[in-house]
Amino acid sequence: MLAFLPKFLYNIMGLLIKFYGGRVVKGRLILIVDDDRFTRRILRDILEKEGYSIIEARDGEEAFRLYKEMLPDMVILDVVLPGMSGFDLLKILRKEEENLMLPILVLTAKGDFEEKIKGLELGADDYLVKPVNEKELVIKVNNLFQRIEHNRMANPLTGLRGNIDIKEEIKRRIKSKELFAVLYIDLDNFKSYNDYYGFLRGDEVIKLTAKILSDAVELVGNDKDFLGHIGGDDFVIITTPEKAEEMCKYIISRFDSEIKFLYDKKDRERGYIETTSRRGEKLKFPFVSVSIAIVTNEFRDFRSDLEISEVAAELKKKLKQMKGSCYLKDRRRG
Repeated sequence: MLAFLPKFLYNIMGLLIKFYGGRVVKGRLILIVDDDRFTRRILRDILEKEGYSIIEARDGEEAFRLYKEMLPDMVILDVVLPGMSGFDLLKILRKEEENLMLPILVLTAKGDFEEKIKGLELGADDYLVKPVNEKELVIKVNNLFQRIEHNRMANPLTGLRGNIDIKEEIKRRIKSKELFAVLYIDLDNFKSYNDYYGFLRGDEVIKLTAKILSDAVELVGNDKDFLGHIGGDDFVIITTPEKAEEMCKYIISRFDSEIKFLYDKKDRERGYIETTSRRGEKLKFPFVSVSIAIVTNEFRDFRSDLEISEVAAELKKKLKQMKGSCYLKDRRRG
């Protein structure tokens, strides 16, 4: 059995499994932790048939050692183990920040509701009931990998979908021939705020912006509207043309009324922040404001997301010349 090989062989086999794959179609390594050899065998046979590679552990101590040595892509963990329990191992794994994205499935006894709840509370992503159903196991493992991969592509600060999803969504809308409006949202005077208060306070501005945009989509927009975070202080909303300007007005109103509370009292009362340049000059910066460029296919056809972003860049240049929060819609034809 692989679980009894010496440490140096584990390291070599782990590299082979991860980088060369053998029969590994999906390129994923799963650690199965269960003291019952028969259960491990069943899980191994099912998952190997699906193209996954498997390593096994009989108890929590062995599982923790294997995890550190081989860094599997998923852990399937029985909650009842000799010595260190499955719950104890789950707590240890989730305690480390780098393991927060590690997908973990817990195995529970049939009908034991408390075990399921406790496992989920400790950070398990999902659970499986023994005896395991083959189809359910495969579906949950596949879905969990897909969900984790999607989360890795999301912006870590806001949790919103990132560049890849944004481009794919715009391409989908273009291909569908439906009418759409793309709102490119960014912040003015954000750098001066970040420099003055520090990046941790700057992160609060980004999170506030994300919350306001999310509320705008939910309260003003349509069911199928899309919200993404390009990065930094740049965001995208994809909606329908008739909703675009109403959404902009909501965003600007909310943002201007709430951003001031992220300034210290003395700065809030005077309405700006003041810094000193290297030359000793006093520099005044107004509150952070929001600019929104609206690009639609009402009056022209777009063939790519690049064409849309080019039009948005033109609008942004004009927006930067305006004071305070504002929006601008491209109304040109052809």
